[in-house]
Amino acid sequence: MVRAYSQAAATLNLLRAFAGGGYANLRQVHQWTLDFMGRTPWTEKFAQMADRIGEALDFMEACGVDPGTVPQLKGTSFYTSHEALLLPYEQAMTRKDSLTGDWYATSAHMLWIGDRTRFPGSAHIEYARGIGNPLGMKCGPSLEPDALLRLLDDLNPSREAGRITLISRYGHDKVEEGLPKLVRAVMREGHPVVWSCDPMHGNVVKSDTGFKTRPFDRILREVKGFFAVHRAEGSHPGGIHIEMTGQDVTECVGGAVAITEERLGDRYHTHCDPRLNAEQSLELAFLVAEMLNEAAGGREAEVSHAA
Repeated sequence: MVRAYSQAAATLNLLRAFAGGGYANLRQVHQWTLDFMGRTPWTEKFAQMADRIGEALDFMEACGVDPGTVPQLKGTSFYTSHEALLLPYEQAMTRKDSLTGDWYATSAHMLWIGDRTRFPGSAHIEYARGIGNPLGMKCGPSLEPDALLRLLDDLNPSREAGRITLISRYGHDKVEEGLPKLVRAVMREGHPVVWSCDPMHGNVVKSDTGFKTRPFDRILREVKGFFAVHRAEGSHPGGIHIEMTGQDVTECVGGAVAITEERLGDRYHTHCDPRLNAEQSLELAFLVAEMLNEAAGGREAEVSHAA
């Protein structure tokens, strides 16, 4: 754990340098495209979007809005999160705020609780309820509405907005059946939560070639199901959790690049779970954006018709 901490700290220091040193400047958007991205049909759409960003920046600069006057254009903020699984590690990283007296975990900005430790009275729940960090909690097929409500009462008794993010992870074939009852219960009780979708962990399969993988089409179907549930229930989908890498790996099958099971061994570099590569991540981002645009267009049509 000491070695892992040192490596994580070095990685975060590098990210801070990039985030504040100009690499995150929107003027660099064309340089963010990696060489191997040219193989996917979504690269052209990314290039078009980058061109529009450049045109918008040109217009803003002509109006006197540039990185010199608006520093946010040349930098970005980032936040870290991980599962609070190893309590001795989390406890060693917990500190008291000298001004407020509140306790905070310093190992990440947000900690989340997984299926294995998500039950009332668990040591992990007791630890989480005592810190002031934002908290996440995985919600899957094994979680019943009454149990979820008890956990929410334990973790956020004052019902502070932004304190709790509920991360659904059902699998592509279970989300539209299992998620609605949780959404209805939370809305009925008035708990202020952010709903997020994890389409990765419920869609792991073992390929015939022996590699653990995640089919792209299943990931996409769970995302679509997640948004469909919230649209039907009148609630708000708040985000998506994706495991991805900018490397040219072959770990998840499918997508426009059509990675097959036979190709999984070409560049299977993960030490843990299979990740979407940059091409698949870009494809998923555009597909979700198109889905949101279509939904927004439908709502505008409904409002116009009602008017």
